[in-house]
Amino acid sequence: MSLRLLSVDPSDRGSQRCRLGPGLMSSLGLSLGSPVQVSVPGGSCLCTAWPRPDLAEGFLQMDLKCSSPSLLSHPPTHLNLEPSQLSSAPCPKLKSVRITAVVQSVGFRKHTPPGLVHELVKDMLKGVYVHEKHVINLEDFDTEIRYVVIESITPDSATAGLITSKTGVEIVDIQTDGHYRSQLKSQDAVPLGGLEQVSASLKEMLQLPLHYPGTLSSLSVSCPRGVLLVGPPGVGKTLLVRRVVGEVGASLVVVRGPEVVGSRPGESEEKLRSVFERARCAAEEGPCVLFLDELDSLCPRRTGSSAPENRLVAQLLTLMDGINQSDRFLIVGATNRPDSLDPALRRPGRFDREVIIGAPTLQQRKDILTVLCARIPVCPSVDMTELAQKTTGYVGADLGALCREAAMHAIRENSKGSGEQVVGLKHFQEALKSVRPSCLRSSLGRTDLSPISWEQIGGLEEVKLKLRQSIEWPMKYPEAFVRLGLSRPRGVLLYGPPGCAKTTLVRAAATSSHCAFLSVSGADLYSPFVGDSEKALAQLFRQARACAPCILFLDEIDSLIGSRSNSQTAHGVQTRLLSVLLNEMDGVGLKTLERRGTEKILQAEGVEDDHRQEKLDCQEVCNKEVMVIAATNRPESLDSALLRPGRLDHIIYVPPPDQQARLCILKLCTKSMPVCADVCHEELAAKTELYSGADLQNLCKEAALLALQEEKMEASDIKHTYFLRSLSKMSPSLTAQQINTYQKPPR
Repeated sequence: MSLRLLSVDPSDRGSQRCRLGPGLMSSLGLSLGSPVQVSVPGGSCLCTAWPRPDLAEGFLQMDLKCSSPSLLSHPPTHLNLEPSQLSSAPCPKLKSVRITAVVQSVGFRKHTPPGLVHELVKDMLKGVYVHEKHVINLEDFDTEIRYVVIESITPDSATAGLITSKTGVEIVDIQTDGHYRSQLKSQDAVPLGGLEQVSASLKEMLQLPLHYPGTLSSLSVSCPRGVLLVGPPGVGKTLLVRRVVGEVGASLVVVRGPEVVGSRPGESEEKLRSVFERARCAAEEGPCVLFLDELDSLCPRRTGSSAPENRLVAQLLTLMDGINQSDRFLIVGATNRPDSLDPALRRPGRFDREVIIGAPTLQQRKDILTVLCARIPVCPSVDMTELAQKTTGYVGADLGALCREAAMHAIRENSKGSGEQVVGLKHFQEALKSVRPSCLRSSLGRTDLSPISWEQIGGLEEVKLKLRQSIEWPMKYPEAFVRLGLSRPRGVLLYGPPGCAKTTLVRAAATSSHCAFLSVSGADLYSPFVGDSEKALAQLFRQARACAPCILFLDEIDSLIGSRSNSQTAHGVQTRLLSVLLNEMDGVGLKTLERRGTEKILQAEGVEDDHRQEKLDCQEVCNKEVMVIAATNRPESLDSALLRPGRLDHIIYVPPPDQQARLCILKLCTKSMPVCADVCHEELAAKTELYSGADLQNLCKEAALLALQEEKMEASDIKHTYFLRSLSKMSPSLTAQQINTYQKPPR
């Protein structure tokens, strides 16, 4: 028999009574006034058992005088409870209790003598059953003391007990109601995935000046005043601050840059001063953190003119310099554009330390996905490691959108059926098609490619093997590469005659490796303005590094870059682009926002790392660089500096198909065509000497069109004669002389 939870009777408020039927009381072995613990979703409540006035069974009313802290903000309503959720609670008389008093106002905490608070609390707690870590609601006494938090009780063997006139009461701390409730909100925060080390570092920086200012003063060291969080959009800077501030036990004052800016002269500075005053008032109640989100919009780099932004920056600098040791509040700023901040902000004494949160690594993406999927009914067959490998370049916000989209796919699929809704791997694969990494959404060039497998490319087995060694092997066998001291090649050059599947090979390599893919052409880079082309190429590499491992494909590189020796002008745009490309491929230094993750935390001695974890770490080490794949049919026009090892490490010749390769290509091209049984692929392969792969594909199309033409759109299959007639009208696009020019390697 279930129990329906009703609202408490007004006459029972503050009495700690639990009204239930006499039959249930006897079945639970409860007498009048016996302590009973009621477990509800989100916490529990300690009450005393009393029969209902109407003696009705199946109903329950309870006063939340002693309850879990979470029930303060979310009291249980409209619930059906089972009798097993009620249990008798042994409550011996307590020798002593340690408590935290929660008062209404800062003035009462400041000006009321501690002895008076102690006497009031002891008098109000007399005769109350208390439970360790529970909150006692004292609002019915109509005093400034609102709640009492039971920190610990004596004897230690008990978790609950009765406070009598002989029980000693020790007040550990006095907090205000606002500060205590802000702490409760922070405890409900979502756990962070992949940011444990950054969280620990930030927590240490906040704890020291907020909780131990005396220790720093005794060492004659000034407290740090500010921390600047730097990272690309979506990595979790704001979420990290809210989480860490809650763990530290401080209150949070949040200000976003645009909220402060006003229309009238001086209004912005006035709003900024009021924000700092609000933080000082909050700091009087307890430790406080002032969080300035989107700091770059509030304090941009100052210019020579007397712009309003200059006055706002000057006001912020003045306010930060005016923070005293006694203020007990810290400033935390967050930005994804650190270079646009005013340099005066980024010095010790203002923002003392900068914490960089880079794009998540492979292990961090796995941790984030594990946290996000904890509350989603995910099928056990979904491998988070495999999913993390497929989400290269995704930040925390992207992964959240991916999980949400996968859940929506599962809901749409199961909306017509009545089966259990479980999110499987196929739903994540569908979501991956629609949710792309945010770092690539505004990127130059093209990021989407039509997938193609190695089996859809006929012949070229040796070329496929070399590409697999360069791209797939570092992803699949990272431990072997680390063991032999090998690193992934920086670049690969595919050269050969036109129409021999160079671009198609790159598409197949990108599809099989699950890397991020960026393809760029001359139209994406060239600009009529001096310096814009070089800036665009440098930006392209920055975006590629943000989502590494990444394949950057430069098709027809000879038209993009060229050679300095053949250049008409020594300072032409192609020469400048070549210089930028050489510098980027050498990879000297990184910008702040391009850093990835954090350093690995060292393990204690004797703790062996899991083999799978080691593989993830090795994979991150092997594949942290951008791989440049270039294709050309004019290798002699490329600069020699680009062709050296360390830049384009592997130079692969893509030859025209031989007879066996032509046979494979013809079979693949006619696989989806209704070909007549008399078609002899071997004969066609023998007669197509010097034909490229593109020529062979065109031959099949021409034969199909000829069949439609001859049979007046009624053709049901393609006969061998149509292939021969089409072949007689065509000529190969390659010549023996042209092929001979590729025999000499470019390096």
